[in-house]
Amino acid sequence: MSVPILTYHQIDTPPPRGTPLRGLVVSPSAFARQMAFLKCLGYRGLSMGQLEPYLKGEQRGRVVGITFDDGYRNNAEHALPVLKKQGFSATCYALSGMLGERNSWDLENGVAQKPLMTIQDCRDWLQAGLEIGSHTRSHADLTRIDADAARDEIAGSRLELEDRLGCEVRHFCYPYGRFNPEHGAMAQQAGYRTATTMRRGRAHAGDDPYALRRIMVAQATSLPQLALKIMTTYEDRRG
Repeated sequence: MSVPILTYHQIDTPPPRGTPLRGLVVSPSAFARQMAFLKCLGYRGLSMGQLEPYLKGEQRGRVVGITFDDGYRNNAEHALPVLKKQGFSATCYALSGMLGERNSWDLENGVAQKPLMTIQDCRDWLQAGLEIGSHTRSHADLTRIDADAARDEIAGSRLELEDRLGCEVRHFCYPYGRFNPEHGAMAQQAGYRTATTMRRGRAHAGDDPYALRRIMVAQATSLPQLALKIMTTYEDRRG
């Protein structure tokens, strides 16, 4: 069984053409259309926690995982109301050491600085029945730091988020999608049940839960393209 897991970053008005990483900003109206489209196709949008039985092959159904990387505040402002309207859930991967700050890791790439979710934003997200996952403490590239630092970013972020938000944090996402096999082992040892990557493709029941593929939804993704990505082998062949 294929299990598409969608990847979003910002849900906001896209910046001018030529702006670095413009494609990662999906407009609120486009996001609303995409969620309504999925509902019309008979899909249920789920968080990673809710997706677990499907990833294990214990359940079957027309489901799609919805994930947001980095924890931008515009996810809470623009995506949350849409998800609630459709009765969908989702997982937002937050940075435990940067709640309420900005995407400073993008400065050297000339990307506009946008606010990240605050502790209260995260609590509102949780109160609405959605899920918070971990994206490390500081958006560290795990492949460029030593093992002790990587372990701290992976395990420490979970503990910090649980302490600050008062919730369980059981799902992890590798910053930049970069990881080595040992990082998957670290995620498992830290108590996470899944870890998602930026490798293209749909997940499938029985896949390694610490190296899950996802489907990027970009600013220019049309509704026919979205259907192609989740319902066919289009993304699988490009992974």
